[in-house]
Amino acid sequence: MAKDELDWTADPFHTRFEPRAGGSVLLQPQGTLPAYPARLMDWLEHWAGVAPARTLVARRVHGGGWKNVSYCEMLECVRRVAAGLATRNLSDQRPILIVSGNSIEHLVLSFAAMWAGIPFCPMSPAYSLASADLGKARYVIELLTPGMVAAFDTPSFSSTLMKLVSPDTEIVGDAPLADREVTTLAQLEAPVTSELDIRHRNTDRDTITKFLLTSGSTGQPKVVITTNRMVCSNAMMQRQSMPFLVDEPPVVVDWLPWSHTFGGSHIVGLVLSNGGTLYIDDGRPTPAGIAETIRNLREISPTVYFNVPKGFEMIAQHLRDDGELRRCFYWRLRAYFFAGASLAQHTWDALDTMSLQERRLTTPMLSGLGATETGPAVTFTTPAMGRAGVVGLPASGSLVKLAPVNEKLEIRVRSPSVTPGYWRQPLLTAEAFDDEGFYRLGDAVRLLDQNDPTRGLVFDGRIGEDFKLSNGSWVSVGPLRAELIAQLAPFVQDVVIACPDADYLTALIVPDVAACARALRLSHTPSHEEIAGDAVIKGLLRACLRVHARRNASSTRHIRRAHLLPSPPSLDHGEVTDKGSINQRAVLRNRSQLVAALYASVRRGDVIDIDEPSA
Repeated sequence: MAKDELDWTADPFHTRFEPRAGGSVLLQPQGTLPAYPARLMDWLEHWAGVAPARTLVARRVHGGGWKNVSYCEMLECVRRVAAGLATRNLSDQRPILIVSGNSIEHLVLSFAAMWAGIPFCPMSPAYSLASADLGKARYVIELLTPGMVAAFDTPSFSSTLMKLVSPDTEIVGDAPLADREVTTLAQLEAPVTSELDIRHRNTDRDTITKFLLTSGSTGQPKVVITTNRMVCSNAMMQRQSMPFLVDEPPVVVDWLPWSHTFGGSHIVGLVLSNGGTLYIDDGRPTPAGIAETIRNLREISPTVYFNVPKGFEMIAQHLRDDGELRRCFYWRLRAYFFAGASLAQHTWDALDTMSLQERRLTTPMLSGLGATETGPAVTFTTPAMGRAGVVGLPASGSLVKLAPVNEKLEIRVRSPSVTPGYWRQPLLTAEAFDDEGFYRLGDAVRLLDQNDPTRGLVFDGRIGEDFKLSNGSWVSVGPLRAELIAQLAPFVQDVVIACPDADYLTALIVPDVAACARALRLSHTPSHEEIAGDAVIKGLLRACLRVHARRNASSTRHIRRAHLLPSPPSLDHGEVTDKGSINQRAVLRNRSQLVAALYASVRRGDVIDIDEPSA
């Protein structure tokens, strides 16, 4: 189906721009946000009546065939589990903590909690599995005081994690544990009563559905209050951004974790509100995990495909080489959607080329800007805005303010999808909003075209990452980082820009170990330390940095020296989130000796210097 057949207008979020005194600008969408239900679970009830046999969620059983759960089956199971939850001492003061990844059981328990008006918190498994000291898990448990902890794969219940859970806290899971009694999901079920129906009807738009943890890239996680109003209003905003959702229930094949807002609110909300089907993908955009994703996409053709930029990069490589995969992937695809970072233009172009090859037309690539605290989406793009870096325009029902901060414009928002605040963290809540009640996203944006605002806003970096050089010039870290990653592709995973108050810019480079291994034709998987010491890799990166330097003579964009990280960024030390997002400040703080070496008068041999003569 061609773009013009999707009934996209050039700008579904027609926006009025109002300059104000002091340099700020208000962006007011002129469209009306459609009515939305009081509860997310109203959509489950609706579709169970309209399309009872339609599959809501499916997942492979032990890597084999798909287990399908229909809307009717889900509603019946959710109500029985909710009846059991209602008999327990659970509330916003004693919520349910789910510490395992995406699964049918996870979805049942979370929906049942919403039905009974009991908040739940999906905690990333990385907090208990990829952490050495469980510092973030300990913090979350102490702050939330959960009355129930659940996991539907036993590795998430490490013995160390269990020591953090109070002995009187009920454990729910699918396998026995040493020294702890475990309640199965089936054992939670109870007969549905009129009391449960009354309890459910007493929930409303302001009822807390869940607590979502921010990525913790600036310290310990913040616990974001998420209400029915937030997720339901944002789902309607999504529907406006994708008009094909009205005509055809979405089919989604997705791995994105429900512990984060992109997977747990954006995608689950989109599927449920539009009567769609979600195939849980147990793959990941990693060398080890991508095979499972490819297997699933060979069997299930999505109508809209969501991923992070790294995922699209890996998918594009497989689509190029696999005709069967390409045919299934594009068979009924209406749009792609990415979030979490900027998508490299070369990946975008490759997907356009393959879409033209398979369908004789390009598939719209959509994106936006948002945060856990905003439900998540604040802005959306349209096909007409299709280019890397553009984040679109505000959704109907929201009011956006662009406020001048450090020579940039920070995007701020008032919207029904914005959180009321952070749980048990009043000071953080107060700091998150400005004096007009706008939530501060911390992201900078600018107009793509000053003469044509309808072309949308462009992401301009994180305000908190920018710094000044010793000459007083501001360094815009976000755009520079994105350019460097593109310039150094495919050998790097991320780049950290150094450093405040210095005379010139340098960089710490996180290598893409798999890509470096391919370049070196290694038969084994090398360590970060091995890659950091490899003369061939350093030579390749030096050449790429020289190309970038020739195009960027300004001191605020010119990288003079660089160093490969000899060890991966640490979750425990706050250098990286479980999503893989880099905390620039934490890396600079923890790797201060490497930074010092970059500015030493006598250059060390492991430092990449663009002025060093080629070997």
